[in-house]
Amino acid sequence: MTQHPSVVDDAISKSLLAEIGKQGGTRNFPAHAILINEGDDTDSLYIVLSGRVKAYASSEEGRDVVLGEMGPGEYFGELSFDGGRRSVSVMALEPTSCRVVPGEQLRQFLADHPDFAVHLAVKLSRLVRRLTEQVKSLALQDVYGRMVRVLMELSDPVDDERIVRQKLTQQDIADRVGSSREMVNRVLKELATGGYVSVRDGRHVIHRKLPAAW
Repeated sequence: MTQHPSVVDDAISKSLLAEIGKQGGTRNFPAHAILINEGDDTDSLYIVLSGRVKAYASSEEGRDVVLGEMGPGEYFGELSFDGGRRSVSVMALEPTSCRVVPGEQLRQFLADHPDFAVHLAVKLSRLVRRLTEQVKSLALQDVYGRMVRVLMELSDPVDDERIVRQKLTQQDIADRVGSSREMVNRVLKELATGGYVSVRDGRHVIHRKLPAAW
């Protein structure tokens, strides 16, 4: 039975993962390996079996902007369906194993498994929404506003606090908000001084509601 789009997760179901896992082959990548380079003309789909990767875009000056991260059960490379070149680069954040499905096999899989076609359509819709929000944030918010958005998106409520799920360096945050590490450092120091944010076991902790502006 086709899953309703409103309950589709970014990770595909175990049954679909098992079916598409019969396609292509498995590849292992060490931490910091580049799986996809921006501008490549390949069309394979990568399904993360273990590990974690990040998708990012680079400027001519060498500055990176992180567009998202993916873990087990999630996939990337679907934007090459239109025959265009890769629009982003993808790097392994830790040792990662992927099932790599060539474009030709993937197109046949889509025809044979409408559930995956539905999942892909919803995922692409979510991607457009997320990137639209990022563009709006870059255009309309200052660095502080963008930092608040990222910290809230990447954190979960625990008792009366919010704890960021991942251990993020100041450079990691800078890459996500399109700013310099020095600016992020300054804002975090001021938030720490005000008792809003601290670092516990390598993770940022938000102790109370962050100010609307700084």
